[in-house]
Amino acid sequence: MKTEKAAFAAGCFWGVEQLFDGVRGVVSTRAGYTGGHFDKPTYADVCRDATGHAEAVEVEYDPAKVKFEELLKLFWEMHDPTQDDGQGPDIGSQYRSAIFCHTDAQRKAAEKSLAEEQKKHEDKIVTQIVKAKEFWPAEGYHQKYYLSHAVACHLPVSALKKMGLAK
Repeated sequence: MKTEKAAFAAGCFWGVEQLFDGVRGVVSTRAGYTGGHFDKPTYADVCRDATGHAEAVEVEYDPAKVKFEELLKLFWEMHDPTQDDGQGPDIGSQYRSAIFCHTDAQRKAAEKSLAEEQKKHEDKIVTQIVKAKEFWPAEGYHQKYYLSHAVACHLPVSALKKMGLAK
């Protein structure tokens, strides 16, 4: 199986990871930090909103089972891409909306999907589409957080079924 990676920031990474984990064709996910200027950031560093990193989820997927465009579709559905530097009560650039592209094909697909998504919104979409930088995994207690805590930061997992993406 040949896999590819993608990284998405859409607010708190706990809910983002939960949703991507539920997608057919997703092999693995990791909560972490990317997009900043600081090596080996910790949660405390990123929470100070001074490292430039976003809370993000790295998604390893099998493109024979799920297309990048389908991951983008879920990304747009799981958060408000018009909210600048935050999602809901989580405020700060570490909670920004961003797509971290690993390839030129991902960048082109992300730009096309943003243009399509903008047609659905009155307010301007503020999602960043940027080249992927080093991904720093979050501390262990952040990984698969939803498995040990009753926390729902984003769409309910049942929404995946409605979108045709559930495992």
